[in-house]
Amino acid sequence: MNGNLFEPAAPAAASDWVVAHCDGGSRGNPGPAGFGAIVEDAGGTALVRLSEFLGIQTNNFAEYSGMLAVLRWALDNGRKHVRVISDSELMVKQMQGKYKVSSPAIRPLWEEAKKMTRQLEGFEIRHTLRGGNKEADRLANEAMDRGMGKTSGAGAVSVASRASGLGAGSSAGPGKLRATAARPYGRLETTGPAQARPATPDQPRAQVLEGYVKNGVVHLLEGELPDGIFVQVIRK
Repeated sequence: MNGNLFEPAAPAAASDWVVAHCDGGSRGNPGPAGFGAIVEDAGGTALVRLSEFLGIQTNNFAEYSGMLAVLRWALDNGRKHVRVISDSELMVKQMQGKYKVSSPAIRPLWEEAKKMTRQLEGFEIRHTLRGGNKEADRLANEAMDRGMGKTSGAGAVSVASRASGLGAGSSAGPGKLRATAARPYGRLETTGPAQARPATPDQPRAQVLEGYVKNGVVHLLEGELPDGIFVQVIRK
């Protein structure tokens, strides 16, 4: 300290920063959605790969979910300087304060992200073209594939559990999250009122709907079910 002036804080060393490429997507917008992210140290060594199936969401929701997963991982693992690289121009410019956040669905995610960045000592976010985000894009598509039952999900790193640990298919190392497999889509067969097919005296009306199960909850890809209806879930 010099008189009434405080010495400025020393700038962070390059080795203090981690670089996170994150991506999110939705097949249908809204549709089956997922995100992927890879966090690397200053030397380019991968520290963790994150991915998760999000159910039926929009592209923007998935993009923000990827960034939030990176910020949570950084805070949980004592990483105080984070540089995020994303191919979502909208999210990047919203985080930079250049675009307003008008969507009521996205604003809570933006507010949560801003709150977490204030807990860091350094935060930067940069835009890249899709070609500069290939690994994160691959992880996001793998998450969507798992949720849609296209792969077994073995070895996928899920951020549903924030506790560090190792699961089936995950590799040893600090900061790894428990690996879990997303549940696949199933076919929903329903009987009850307000169904599509006409009933006969001895056969109730029935309708087949497409959906998926996540955390024990049934989510429909489209349409709604009335209360009090019997639902039978048939796994594909």
